[in-house]
Amino acid sequence: MAHISAFRALRYDPDRVSLSQVATQPYDKITSQMREGYYTSSPYNLVRIILGKPEPTDHEKENVYTRAAGFFGDWRRQGVFLQDSQPSIYTYLERFTAPGSKTELERRGFIALGRLEDYSAGVVHRHEQTLAKPKADRLDLLRHTRAHFGQIFMLYSDPASEIEGLLTAGAKPDMEMRDEYDVLHQVWKVSDPNLIDLVSGKMRDKKLIIADGHHRYETALNYRNERRAAAASSNPGGVPRQHSAENALVGQREVEIALYELAMMTFVNMDSSGLVILPTHRVVHGLASFSSDALREGARAYFSVEEVDPSLDAPRANAILREAGNTGTALLGITANRAFLFDRPKGDGANIFGSLSLRQQSLDVVQLHKCLLEGVLALSEESIRNQENISYIRDAGEAIEKVRNGAANVAFLMNSARMWQVRDIAFANEVLPQKSTDFYPKLLSGLTIYALE
Repeated sequence: MAHISAFRALRYDPDRVSLSQVATQPYDKITSQMREGYYTSSPYNLVRIILGKPEPTDHEKENVYTRAAGFFGDWRRQGVFLQDSQPSIYTYLERFTAPGSKTELERRGFIALGRLEDYSAGVVHRHEQTLAKPKADRLDLLRHTRAHFGQIFMLYSDPASEIEGLLTAGAKPDMEMRDEYDVLHQVWKVSDPNLIDLVSGKMRDKKLIIADGHHRYETALNYRNERRAAAASSNPGGVPRQHSAENALVGQREVEIALYELAMMTFVNMDSSGLVILPTHRVVHGLASFSSDALREGARAYFSVEEVDPSLDAPRANAILREAGNTGTALLGITANRAFLFDRPKGDGANIFGSLSLRQQSLDVVQLHKCLLEGVLALSEESIRNQENISYIRDAGEAIEKVRNGAANVAFLMNSARMWQVRDIAFANEVLPQKSTDFYPKLLSGLTIYALE
């Protein structure tokens, strides 16, 4: 069962700072250029904590993690962060226009604490692979700060939208800002214990899928396990539960739960019309022996290959993919002076998928990785995981430009995965290659903060 709890969030004091100057995109979406902009926007910008700049003189006792802990402690003492007086959950609304669209959409969810569950428990399901290096980085940050600054993006199913109906947005929001992508973010604090209890009860039978934040979720699990082990070591007779009335409310009663057993999450209905998944395109670079002819001939073992107008731009590329994708897999490969449409997969190439299920084989991203990246270009799974010859780019125009200006060998463009495909993969306990989905827009970091002490 999914266990959610209200909590007394730490939030930026609006009398001290403007939210638009201190909140950030999630750490893994912050480029070096964005970080510079965040640094200059405010001395209290959250980037100093979640993705601080390394210094040449850094060492074991002075580094990005110790500085993050220092900033966090100082800002709490100075009143930059204030703690809400009542345990609450937080309705979170985003209004946006997806890239390439002119239609304004609305996505609603709510921020609360969720109990950390091992995947084997069948409550929380992942859908993407994770990498060791980002998890080690986030674990060091969590160890030093003992706080969660961004929300893990969780999906639940509610076709009747009952929970969304309970958390309808009121009048003036408690927090509001527009981000650098012109997304409007609004947050309302919900402190009514009866309403919190009703939402908690309706969430109790839900299965959850991690939409975004796989690395942070698994980091929180690892940190929980460390704290459990430390508690057991210090008290061999039994693991004590830290009593926290302010951080756990279920069934209108206080429960005892260790604070590290919970993480901050935003829960969004996967059946909502405002849920948007964008593709993340692959750009391959640094292949000394790359040949457009070899790509075309090699791909014919797996797909029907059609050469298309090499001067196509991003809108035309997206139109070709949408049309071809109506009947199944469709991929575009764009080189410096040529472009190919790969579609209608051939059954005789099925042996390259090994033990992957038919669910996974039907996804464009899996077809791309197995058939073209591994099968034709001979990139190993390990080199792809380590991003040795591959980069991930959301914008099709940017991917095309990298090829045409000589910075890459080939750009592979694709359609996005569908929500039902992600759902079926996750509930089958299968995982996709990293960056197989891009849920848009992102959840801002710094709206609410969950401090473990």
